[in-house]
This record gives sequence, C-alpha cells and structure tokens, in this order.
Amino acid sequence: QVHLVESGGGLVQPGGSLRLSCAASGSIFSINTVGWYRQTPGKERELVAAMTSSGVTNYADSVKGRFTISRDNAKNMMSLQMNDLKPEDTAVYYCMMQIVARRYWGQGTQVTVSS
Repeated sequence: QVHLVESGGGLVQPGGSLRLSCAASGSIFSINTVGWYRQTPGKERELVAAMTSSGVTNYADSVKGRFTISRDNAKNMMSLQMNDLKPEDTAVYYCMMQIVARRYWGQGTQVTVSS
C-alpha cells in the first residue's frame, strides 16, 4: 500500500509564489515518473509538470518558465515550485507517482491566486 500526502497549497496574490510538496510512504521499491496535475470545477484534470526517473521534464505550455518540478528519490518526495502565479493557476493540485505499473495520487491541495 502506497500513500501520498501533499502540502503547501493556499491563497496567494497574483505574481506570488508557492511551493507544493508530496511525500510517499508505504511499500515503495522504486518510483518511475512523477507528476503534478491540476483540476478546476467542470474541467478534466490536466498535466502541469512531469519528471521521469532519469530527470527528463515536461511542462504544460501555460506554466513553462514559471513552474519547476523536482524530486528527491532518496526521500520519496517531489515538489513543485510555482512562481509568478496567475489567477488562471487557481485549481486543486494533485501529485502523482508511478510505482511499477500503477499510478498513485495525492488527496489534492487547493491553490488560489487572487488579490
């Protein structure tokens, strides 16, 4: 059983920064791809950023240059540094870790960008 716990969401003004973190616990042999997704009411969950086990990253066009994904394999943790936040970044953010052939998800953390 694998459990992901997220932290770091909240309310921030436009142009501000937040850092999301996600920690995995349980029976973890190795983590393959990790990713951050976000979802707003009435819309499908969308990929924000992902990183493979070899460090290759992929970002949504809307966040390139503003968001940075990172991972700490030794601690089974991942993070998302979000800078220059915009109101359209408001969403529930979910972390995802692929372990063997299965995807595990965090519970979601709310990020609200508003003045």
